[in-house]
Amino acid sequence: MNLANTITVSRYPVLAITVLMLYYGGPIVRLVAAGMVVVLILMDSLDGVVARRRDETTLIGSALDIAADRAVEIVLWVVYADLDLILPLIPIVVVARGTLTDAIRNVALQHGYSAHRMMRSRVGHWLVAGSVMRTSYAIVKLVAFVLLAVALGLTGERWGDAVLGAGRAATWVALALCIARGVPVLVEAPRFFRLLEQEAP
Repeated sequence: MNLANTITVSRYPVLAITVLMLYYGGPIVRLVAAGMVVVLILMDSLDGVVARRRDETTLIGSALDIAADRAVEIVLWVVYADLDLILPLIPIVVVARGTLTDAIRNVALQHGYSAHRMMRSRVGHWLVAGSVMRTSYAIVKLVAFVLLAVALGLTGERWGDAVLGAGRAATWVALALCIARGVPVLVEAPRFFRLLEQEAP
């Protein structure tokens, strides 16, 4: 457990505390939970920076990072749906998309291909691995997660409905990007699998 991996694993208790604050906290505590969501997202960037600067990049670190990212994303979507802030359709689609793409990427990884390297088309590579799309998706999710938490803290207040509306709008944009970044993986999978079969001894 190097420092980078410790930061990654620490996201789980922070996530658990954030969820408890969203469910059981009063207005002020729920607004603080919005800040905790920002901390969760920043920790994802921090562990990567630490790993590279301290030369602590490892396979287990990569696996832990992916697992923590998925946990944070899925848990928050499910919590917001359970709190009636968004439609249950959102986490359902996110989980289904993640399950399909992760299964394909797992096969690719077993054959020495990273999730990004398996993409063959320029459009597919741009959507899945391009820094613009990856950053845009991360920012939109962050905005949605934070606004929904703030809206929960402002329940019954003057600006609560406006913040909730903005949070829901960001949620739909995040879902659209989630699907857009998942479709190329599914579309290119048959061709990629045929390539793996040809490479097999």
